[in-house]
Amino acid sequence: MSATGRFDEFRRLHSPESGILVLPNAWDAMSARAIEAAGARAIATTSSGVSWSLGRPDGQGLTRDEMVAAVGRIVRAVGVPVTADVEGGYGRGMPEDAAETARQVVEAGAVGINLEDSPGRDGAVLLAPEEHAARIAGARAGGGAGLFINARVDVYLRQAVAEERRFDETVRRARAYVAAGADGIFVPGVSDAEVIRRLAGAVGAPLNVMAGPGSPDVPALHALGVARVSVGPKLALAVMGQVGRAAAELLEWGSYAALEGAPGFPAVNGMFR
Repeated sequence: MSATGRFDEFRRLHSPESGILVLPNAWDAMSARAIEAAGARAIATTSSGVSWSLGRPDGQGLTRDEMVAAVGRIVRAVGVPVTADVEGGYGRGMPEDAAETARQVVEAGAVGINLEDSPGRDGAVLLAPEEHAARIAGARAGGGAGLFINARVDVYLRQAVAEERRFDETVRRARAYVAAGADGIFVPGVSDAEVIRRLAGAVGAPLNVMAGPGSPDVPALHALGVARVSVGPKLALAVMGQVGRAAAELLEWGSYAALEGAPGFPAVNGMFR
């Protein structure tokens, strides 16, 4: 599929007639290929998983070059569209930094980015909305029309304002980000069904939420009006937990029960031919 074809397909997957877009998040070529083989229609990266796989903490711990290299490896491993978590855009987090990151992500073959409005400057929890809007406009200029910009609003995730103000503040920011060029709005940290339903009707763009244990299931999220659901670091954490359990069993007991049920070597190796 051409770059234009991948972008057109990715945008189509956010339309109501395509149903809810489910994105189990990948962090390297192996996880991306496994997610694609499970039936994913697109791949989203997780900055947490990419950071941990490179021995770094999450939260602006990577350089642009490191993230773009990881995205490129994932793009080359799969045939479906890929969207990249680029945190705050790297560099100094200025519009020109977001523009350069967007340009390089598109060059690496991705068709979308997540761009978040936390952390703020000088100890603030979030960026001022007009500052993040300028960063989104920069990403649009750098990535061009063939980039799906998913603007992340961290009001709920960071508990940035009092609970009774979170909905209105999220909507205010979301609308500013859409006006600046965002194609979608990502609101992590919200699991209440009624709040999600209200957000889906108010943000002015396809709504992405981050789900997991304790969240409404995917069919329920679809019924609430959610266009896209991802799981952030949860798959990477699940894999890390399984590795730890299998290693502990081997080291403590010398047994192999945790290794049962794994895919066979020929099947996995064949995924990368």
